[in-house]
Amino acid sequence: MPTPGDDAIHHRACNLCEAICGLLVEVKDGSVVSIKGDPDDPLSRGYLCPKAFALQDINEDPDRLRRPVRRTEDGWEEIGWDEALDEAARRLAEVQSAHGRDAVAVYQGNPSVHNAGSMLFSPPFVRTLRTKNRFSATSVDQLPHHVVGWAMFGHQMMIPIPDIDRTDFFLVMGANPLASNGSLMTAPGMGDRLKALSARGGRLVVVDPRRSETARRADTHHFIRPGTDALLLLALLHTVFAEELTDLGRLAPHLDAEVEEVTALVDGFAPTDVAGVVGISAEDIAQLARDFASAESAVCYPRMGLSTQAFGTLCNWLAVLLNLVTGNLDEVGGAMFTTPAFDTLPMGGRGHLGRFASRVSGAQEFGGELPVSVLAEEILTEGTGQIRALVTSAGNPVLSTPNGPRLDGALSGLDFMLAVDIYINESTRHADIILPPTTGLETAHYDLAFHPLAVRNTSRWSSPTLDAGPEARHDWQIFRELRARLLAHAPDPADRGTPTDAMDPHQLIDFGLASGPHGAASDREHPVSLQLLKEHPSGVDLGPLEPRLPGRLFTEDGLIHLVPAVIAADLPRARALLDGPSPDLVLIGRRSLRDNNSWMHNSPRLQSGRERCTALVHPSDAEARGIVHGQQIEVRSRVGAVRIEACVSDEVMPGVVSIPHGFGHGRPGARLRVAARRPGVSANDLTDERLVDAISGNAALNGVPVHVRSLGGAS
Repeated sequence: MPTPGDDAIHHRACNLCEAICGLLVEVKDGSVVSIKGDPDDPLSRGYLCPKAFALQDINEDPDRLRRPVRRTEDGWEEIGWDEALDEAARRLAEVQSAHGRDAVAVYQGNPSVHNAGSMLFSPPFVRTLRTKNRFSATSVDQLPHHVVGWAMFGHQMMIPIPDIDRTDFFLVMGANPLASNGSLMTAPGMGDRLKALSARGGRLVVVDPRRSETARRADTHHFIRPGTDALLLLALLHTVFAEELTDLGRLAPHLDAEVEEVTALVDGFAPTDVAGVVGISAEDIAQLARDFASAESAVCYPRMGLSTQAFGTLCNWLAVLLNLVTGNLDEVGGAMFTTPAFDTLPMGGRGHLGRFASRVSGAQEFGGELPVSVLAEEILTEGTGQIRALVTSAGNPVLSTPNGPRLDGALSGLDFMLAVDIYINESTRHADIILPPTTGLETAHYDLAFHPLAVRNTSRWSSPTLDAGPEARHDWQIFRELRARLLAHAPDPADRGTPTDAMDPHQLIDFGLASGPHGAASDREHPVSLQLLKEHPSGVDLGPLEPRLPGRLFTEDGLIHLVPAVIAADLPRARALLDGPSPDLVLIGRRSLRDNNSWMHNSPRLQSGRERCTALVHPSDAEARGIVHGQQIEVRSRVGAVRIEACVSDEVMPGVVSIPHGFGHGRPGARLRVAARRPGVSANDLTDERLVDAISGNAALNGVPVHVRSLGGAS
């Protein structure tokens, strides 16, 4: 195996999105010459998307920070690592000493879970702070999935994965896997997987308010009014029960309740009851239920459109129920659970809901985190427990959380802000100190988050490709040193130490692999270990997904909790949709294959081509408002307004406006020169911090009521 920077072909996985595609990176004279897909990777099989080339762009980016910086009255100044770490720990300790533990908050961004060092070493650092004010991108993304996993199966990471490679009927709701290559379904090369589905006679059905890339490939696409997916799922279940299409199979003895409880809950949600609200005919709804239930194997896959809406938890529970009552949960071709080589589930963190609440609006915690929608009010509202300092890790919440302008203003008033980040972005520009870790090609990596979410069990280790240099610090080193300094400032008698105090990521991952289901205690001829993975740089294939229940359940009674009371209690709110008025226009997001939130918009290659930050408006809505294609329009919500170019298209259904997520790079003080040339607007200047999923607190970024008017002229 070559050492970092060697002239050679280096094997590694791309860590820029959930697909974790295997790469072959050619290095010469210490620089990247080419990046290609690895045909021997057992999961991606040679596929790679355009984002892979951003690994080189990020590494070579002149805007990227390589040494710590401190904000002064005269601008940013570089400082040494010891000085930066000492000052950061001292100031955090001072804030907590003066105002209490909860005066310091933490926000961890999406890239944190794409880095093994951050995943392993940031939790001990956060625990050392002993603050209740913990936030992350989870609550603007997939939190409802975690709540359902906890409530039904006893663990927040028990998220069923579509067995896409063996299913006969793939029902995709609010997801666009051709753009994401799966999300909570790591599935690189989705195009080839969908071709294989069609070739074996299977069907793809997409339910989405936009005719997305995936919808255009579908056998059937149904437009649906945003925010009404729960009603559709209830109607599908109603049809399954009414027409006696249920098949509980081998899971019947492992349920904590009779299926008749669900039958009673869906009463009054027949296809004829919901059709006018969801925008799909009663006949089409009933036929979809029949087709799904009668397929030899089928799987319902709910994702962002269902997760980031006002009924996110209810939708995800109903989707699991649909898979379960039709005999497609934990069965080949259905929704299954993985057997990852590094299995984090038995190690703890099963989840809990409502052990404490936020100070101002009383939002419930889940798994020790509060919804990020309350972060701004916790900073701005004076009193005991007010947030006065913030630590961000690989995050840009000004662009990624609801009502970004309000949070932007709140950050400017903090007593102290520390960022662990490689960029001065729209959020970190408010920081007092920024600690830049190594990134991408400079890091060793194991995908702790995405192997457990993959459509096939595989395992792969990535050694560093490039030499970061002697002055660099890995993120795990930064978090470990911050923790040690905090304990020096404020010794904690209750702290008993952690393995991360003495072990590095290599040792921790090797231990996790050895103790995992494919490790030393397994009956494998060649148990998975770090050494084995180094000998197989393209990764090892551990086989297709296999049935795991009931052995994989983490509930105290060892049963699947069919009707969790905390979720079923939200049904009356959904029922109210049947009689309540619908907004004239609502906002939804969208994603491109070249994007993943806001964190790759400084890559020249990914920002080339046509303008992607436009507002899709249906022709009938455009005509009613005097809007023509290419005009500037104003989109306004309760919290703010943006000016954006209109793209008049029947790609969206009437009543829907679509603006992509992650743009809005025009704020002064950010140092992202490529992104600033095509800044776009932030959809989260429109999303409303008051609109959340009632159960989980996840932000409702889709289905936001908006008004649109023409500003005249061409863009």
